[in-house]
This record gives sequence, C-alpha cells and structure tokens, in this order.
Amino acid sequence: MILSALLYWVLTAAILMLVDAITPGIHISGFGTALLAAFVMGLVNFFIRPVLMLLTLPLNLLTLGLFSFVINALLFALVAWLIPGFEVSNFLSALLGSLFMAIMTSVLSLVLGDRSRFA
Repeated sequence: MILSALLYWVLTAAILMLVDAITPGIHISGFGTALLAAFVMGLVNFFIRPVLMLLTLPLNLLTLGLFSFVINALLFALVAWLIPGFEVSNFLSALLGSLFMAIMTSVLSLVLGDRSRFA
C-alpha cells in the first residue's frame, strides 16, 4: 500500500517533468523540485480544491463545469508560487499545464488502478 502510493507520487513527479518539457512557460529546475511540487499539489488538491469547488458552485453550474479548468489552473499556479524552482510564466501556461497534468494523471490512474487503495 505504501509502496503503491510512493510509486504514484514518483510517477506524478515524472509527469510533471513531462509537462515542463511539453508546455511553454513552465520551468522546473529538477526532479527533486518536481517531487516536492507533486507532493504539495496533492495536498492542495486534497484540502483547498474542494473548498474552492464548493464556493464557486454557482459559477461552475452557470458555465456547465468549464470554470473547473480555471480553478485547476489557479491551483497549479499556486503550487508554482509556493515551490522555489517551479515557475509558471502566465495564466495560459498554468491552464495548459493543469490540463496536461489532469489528462496524464487520469491515464496513470487507469494504468495503476483504483487510487482509493493507496489511502
């Protein structure tokens, strides 16, 4: 169980390095920074994202869920602001980076199976 969670964490950091290579405007100084960013991103998505989703529920309903992309981009930029060595130059880069992260971590979850067993 712990080994699976560590594997998921390391693979998420590797995905973050891939997002750095693909997305213009995103720079990560090294794999250690990516590991720290993946950990902080997990904490932010666990604690802050549900509160923001609840607070913006009317706007999310009005935009048929598209405002979730804005929230994800803002949280991606927040993690970049918190972690030295992880830089996001503008909002569009944060939006593209968060979109690529969401797609690739979804594929990772499909490959590794149910994440609830990691808890």
